[in-house]
Amino acid sequence: MNGLMVLKAAHILSAAIIFGTGFGIAFFTWFGYRSAMRSGALEALRSTLRLTVIADTWLTAPAVAFQAVSGVVLMDAYGWALSSAWSIAVWSLFAVAGACWLPVLLIQAELARASREAASVAALPPLFHRLFRWWFTLGTVAFAAVIAIYWLMVAKPLPVSG
Repeated sequence: MNGLMVLKAAHILSAAIIFGTGFGIAFFTWFGYRSAMRSGALEALRSTLRLTVIADTWLTAPAVAFQAVSGVVLMDAYGWALSSAWSIAVWSLFAVAGACWLPVLLIQAELARASREAASVAALPPLFHRLFRWWFTLGTVAFAAVIAIYWLMVAKPLPVSG
């Protein structure tokens, strides 16, 4: 296997990490929140939110950075124009996902902090619940953009040449 194939495999693997951690974080955080609201299990919520921050920091963030760098290198290696309709669509969606995901990181950290400071689930401030709704909304938009990028990568419905 040559270097280009290794890079392409790593690019695909990092895309899978973004998809998998995004879906996994969303699943466990959403259901952890809902369960804590019903049961009052604050410690479980704290643990879930702490692990959410860790997963995004140590898994998602490096994969996102690698995606951007490896994407440009692969496009150059294949001779695909950065100004092509396909590239503009991919990078626009990447920007949308990033514009949603960056605030999500901050929201996750704030949710984790607020859960550590609360004496009980009932003591979580209204801002906590508003932030959680923003977390869900922004995460949904970011995840939809990632799905659309996957489709563009596989289907290549737009020209890749300038």
